[in-house]
Amino acid sequence: MVNSSQMFVCPKKEIDMFLQKIKKIDELQKEIQSFRPLNKQELSELKEYYKIGLTYTSNALEGNSLTETETKIVLEEGITIGGKLIKDHLEAIGSGDAYELLYKLARHEYISEKDILNLHKLFYVRINPKFAGKYRKVQVFITGSDYIPPVAKDIPFFMRKFIESLPHLKKDNHPVKYAALMHLQLVAIHPFTDGNGRCARLLMNLALMQAGYPITIIPPILRTDYINAIKRAQMKKDDSQFIEFICSMVYESQLDYLRMLRALVQ
Repeated sequence: MVNSSQMFVCPKKEIDMFLQKIKKIDELQKEIQSFRPLNKQELSELKEYYKIGLTYTSNALEGNSLTETETKIVLEEGITIGGKLIKDHLEAIGSGDAYELLYKLARHEYISEKDILNLHKLFYVRINPKFAGKYRKVQVFITGSDYIPPVAKDIPFFMRKFIESLPHLKKDNHPVKYAALMHLQLVAIHPFTDGNGRCARLLMNLALMQAGYPITIIPPILRTDYINAIKRAQMKKDDSQFIEFICSMVYESQLDYLRMLRALVQ
């Protein structure tokens, strides 16, 4: 298995840039904490806002054709969108279900193998119940990449090692770097027939939420940057670009979260 925490030793300049971004993230997080605790109504409004945002962006990164407004209509009103694939609707509904579980799991301190399987099952069961929440039994290849994931028979072993490594990974890294490395390691294993990217983004956000951070959104417009950073980590064993990318996404998501917090408390 690719061990992202040991993939690459960053040059001093890149380490300094990372520390500067983390400092800014920590400053914003302190401001976010100053607004807490929020009341039940405020929490509900924020939860629903991010349910639409995360569902839309994560699915759009994988080619789902629903717009953010259409995703909102499907999730909140249960109305299908004319001319759009049934699969796109099912992905939105399943991702919405997985989001609800994400909030429940965020109360826990650690992440289990069962948590990962359940998240995958919820968002994938309507698309293909045969593969939902189950490790793949075949070799898979990643379109547009020369990286070849582990063979299917080794997936249970790699996932067990991955889960066992999480407490140490969490202890040894800043929460944002920890979340980014978890994402990288899961997509490196590529344990499922399909839905690995969405599962990795759910897992990344679960780690962030457990540490008190808001949901982090990766806009579809940044898909190329996101994919290239993953490729660099996998092929050149350099995870610095991906970690820097996730730091930027966390920072921007914090700014958006603070904007809403300020509006709520006025």
